[in-house]
Amino acid sequence: MKLPNQTEGLRFRLVLKPGFALGPGKADLLDAIVDTGSLAGAGGRLVMSPKRVWSLVREMNTAFREPLVETEKGGTGGGGSARLTPMGRRVLDRYRAMEAETNAAIAAGVAELRGLMRDEG
Repeated sequence: MKLPNQTEGLRFRLVLKPGFALGPGKADLLDAIVDTGSLAGAGGRLVMSPKRVWSLVREMNTAFREPLVETEKGGTGGGGSARLTPMGRRVLDRYRAMEAETNAAIAAGVAELRGLMRDEG
């Protein structure tokens, strides 16, 4: 899945309970896990340290009733794989749908504001 264009439109952060928010960073991490099949690959794509990736995955897995990400250790050479659980897919899909719905709802206002901007030159 292609990561959303981060230079246009609205990206939002949902505070779902005190101390936990789901926003563009976590959603992008889930997308990157889908695309790369590993935590290391996802972290590399997003320029996140392994410690930060693990921290975010643990936080998400703990916050929801079921884990969003499952991992499998690699063989003797190390490495491993990661994938979204059905709950992880559901959460990511719902977040992306809300993001798209919000951008559609504000599209006319965004176009009006863009029309008020100076031309580049």
